[in-house]
Amino acid sequence: MQILLQIFTFLGGFGMFVYGMNTMADGLQKAAGSKLKELLNLLTKNKFLGVIIGALITALIQSSSATTVMVVGFVNAGLMNLSQVVGVIMGANIGTTITAWIVSSSEWFEVLNPENLAPLAIGLGAILIFFTKSEKKKLIGEVIVGFGLIFIGLDFMKNVITPYRDSEIFKDAFVLLGRNAFLGVLAGALVTAVVQSSSASVGILQTLAMSGLVPMNAAIYIILGQNIGTTVTAMLSSVGASKNGKRAAMIHLLFNVVGSVIFVIGTIIFFAFIRPDLGSDLISGSEISLFHTSFNIINTVMLYPFSGLLVKVAEKLIPGQEKEELEVALVHLDDRILESPSFAIQSAIKEISNMGEYILGSLRYATQALIEKKEEYVAENAKRRENTDRYYQLITQFLVKIGNLSISEQQKMVVNDLFSAAIDLESIGDHANDISDNVGEAAKIEANFSESAIEDITIMFEKIEEIVELALKLRETNIYSYIAKIEDLEEEIDELEEQIRAEHTERLISGVCDIRLSILFLDTVSHLERISDHALKMAYCVKEEILN
Repeated sequence: MQILLQIFTFLGGFGMFVYGMNTMADGLQKAAGSKLKELLNLLTKNKFLGVIIGALITALIQSSSATTVMVVGFVNAGLMNLSQVVGVIMGANIGTTITAWIVSSSEWFEVLNPENLAPLAIGLGAILIFFTKSEKKKLIGEVIVGFGLIFIGLDFMKNVITPYRDSEIFKDAFVLLGRNAFLGVLAGALVTAVVQSSSASVGILQTLAMSGLVPMNAAIYIILGQNIGTTVTAMLSSVGASKNGKRAAMIHLLFNVVGSVIFVIGTIIFFAFIRPDLGSDLISGSEISLFHTSFNIINTVMLYPFSGLLVKVAEKLIPGQEKEELEVALVHLDDRILESPSFAIQSAIKEISNMGEYILGSLRYATQALIEKKEEYVAENAKRRENTDRYYQLITQFLVKIGNLSISEQQKMVVNDLFSAAIDLESIGDHANDISDNVGEAAKIEANFSESAIEDITIMFEKIEEIVELALKLRETNIYSYIAKIEDLEEEIDELEEQIRAEHTERLISGVCDIRLSILFLDTVSHLERISDHALKMAYCVKEEILN
């Protein structure tokens, strides 16, 4: 019964440790929401910047597995290419070591011991969460509570393990793992693959080390195995991904396996011929942190020059060309990106912009069909209608998934505005379809628009094209100066509509225009004007986000 109780206590401590990690990471992600969006934009710059950003992102979300899963999603979504992936993966391996340093911090100062710090942290965090109105303070509270839970979880696990410090079973097991590098690496890989978090498995190892149970050689082999085991999550997530998505996961596996194998060979030689006495020395939690970080930095420095080779090997191992996608394929909406709500929102914004460009293309076809009397443009627009509906359906489904995540109030506002933008864009698509239908009606009448009427539609369409493009740029960039331009353009379009209607009436009276086409002409002008209203509505949503 006592053993069963200890197992439950250890599992409870481990659960609290992992939950604390996730709580702290969630708080950090929400607090850094807009900054993470900027980091995503920087990912396209160069590989070295990718290393830094990969480390920063992973330090925030405290999981290299989660970062790599997102990377697979980014590649699958077409947001990143394989060359950029390598740097981010290398950086992720460095960033994930931050958790180990947090765990080992209790060895540095007495005040950081769990019994001293954790209750205070949780109490302070709870006060910020429940008794403050500021969202930023609530998020800080989440981070502090998560920090406290990490230490309480560690304390639970440590209290269970400490009585077994002198146990021969533990000693013999670690001696075996230290003497047999293969078994040590295998143990680390298996545990990490099961818990799907190298940070969590390193935390368990540190807890054992802080109880005086782990020799140095066993710890090193286990850490190197953990480095391999952490790739399982990304490999599993790549199932069903594109060829390049699978290659991204393969690059992660290659990088970690190659680095671990080189270090295993090096440490075997070191412990066998250079310092055999060090292998049996007990290792501390801080020394595990130091080795974990040093290994990942050295591995990055060592393999960074060969990043191009890693890409080529991944392409050889996963051969073949990408299948051609339907033009409307929603490449940016990959569920793997939901690992980070900030990135998921940015991907949704990107796809809203793509949807807008696609619908703007439909509007161009419709207007050109009317002006140039080309029936093939009408046929093309008929094909695009289904794609527009598919765009709307999948974008809104993805936004629902984001809405169900743990996101901040500001992020909720953005998600709601993206729903609104999707509705506005679908409405613009409907207006384009109605204009396209007018072409068919005009063909039945067998009459032609006057040159003045065509000129009016052309001028108005150019204004509409400009305002929609500005609204899409504003949605993607949040550049405040675009709002005033959109407002001015919308007023200009309203005035232009009134002017066109008045001039059209004069042409009807003078007999320049065919009265049979009058309704179709005015209907087209009305559709174009209402499109500008939708663009203005999108702009005002972004304006509210910026001002908040």
